[in-house]
Amino acid sequence: MTDKLFPESMIDRKARPIVETSLADTRVVLIAGPRQAGKTTLARQFSGPERPYITLDDAGALNAAKTDPVGFVRGINRAVIDEVQRAPELMLAIKESVDRDDAPGRFLLTGSANLATVPAIADSLAGRMAVIQLLPFAQSEIHSTPGRLLDRLFSGDEPAAGENVVLGNDLVEIVLRGGYPEVLRRATPARRIAWLEDYVALILDRDVRDIANIEQLDRLPRLLDVLAEHAGQLVNHSSFGAALGLSSVTAQKYVSILERLFLIRTLTPWSNNRLSRLIKTPKLHFLDTGLLATLREDEGDALRENRSRFGALLESFVVSELLKLASWSERRLSFSHYRTKDQDEVDVVIEDRRGRIVGIEVKASATVRSEDFRGLRQLQDAVGDRFVRGLVLHDHDRVTPFGEKLQAAPLSILWTM
Repeated sequence: MTDKLFPESMIDRKARPIVETSLADTRVVLIAGPRQAGKTTLARQFSGPERPYITLDDAGALNAAKTDPVGFVRGINRAVIDEVQRAPELMLAIKESVDRDDAPGRFLLTGSANLATVPAIADSLAGRMAVIQLLPFAQSEIHSTPGRLLDRLFSGDEPAAGENVVLGNDLVEIVLRGGYPEVLRRATPARRIAWLEDYVALILDRDVRDIANIEQLDRLPRLLDVLAEHAGQLVNHSSFGAALGLSSVTAQKYVSILERLFLIRTLTPWSNNRLSRLIKTPKLHFLDTGLLATLREDEGDALRENRSRFGALLESFVVSELLKLASWSERRLSFSHYRTKDQDEVDVVIEDRRGRIVGIEVKASATVRSEDFRGLRQLQDAVGDRFVRGLVLHDHDRVTPFGEKLQAAPLSILWTM
């Protein structure tokens, strides 16, 4: 493996054709994702004389948008507006504008906060806006592979190892890098860590203020450190709050803000009326493992020796990759996790509109045993014919069957299929 990956301009984003299609039939298109994930680079590909680019990171543009949102929008026929979460007042003015002129492709917006979760905004642009999620680079984007794993599994295809299988130390390096474009440009771990530390500081100091009023802003960096140590575990707001002198309610509010800023993602518990001993608590993950490793101060040499600590990073890595694959799939997929009070679990349960299910379990080791499929077998029994496939993804180079619709497979199938 090379120690420095390709510049962002050489990597095609899977979301680009989705943005193009949406602009052809929808009045407002929002590219939503974390800062520095490549939203601006993608959005500017659709700007030009007929669709000028405006960024609300510019102080003058931001002041105009906030003080007179109606006047700001009135003179615009088409535009790219970057970082729109900085002036949420614009959304109502945009709604009024596109109601008067309903031509498709009028506004291409980007947002570093999940505006679709804000009821006032979601309601005001319902039926008028397409939301396209853009996370940091997926491995299939970096390696220029199709990235159709989820579509192929739900279509009934058998998992196949393919080429470019990544194992051992190389797998650790991929997980430690994560997917932020700026991180991939940096040749040494020290340079990557320095950028990620500055990145977190910027978001917690500025972007949080754009979307929420927080009285104890100084607690957020410490909260993020606490959450990093609990990655891959069940959410416990009381425990998070107690570590910082916050109430459970306040901790829950702060965790929700960090999720809206695309730093973390909680997976809801999967439920089924046939199973009464299911845990009903969400599970916590980080959306970028380079950032997670930086917060945990995890380094390659230590992780190679401590595979259990690497396991938490690896699970968040797999969850993030699966979410990226789903973001450009034509299927509408939901994500959850399965755990019983007896500690049997499936790390990721993926369900399509028809209720069909793919289960994914993640192991950091090269060896997989029959017992590692215990949770997947329970899930298979519970859903019957709706069970499409159960996979244990691990550090190996070939696919091994463990029963009907159950296989151990290389982690690399996340980008080789």
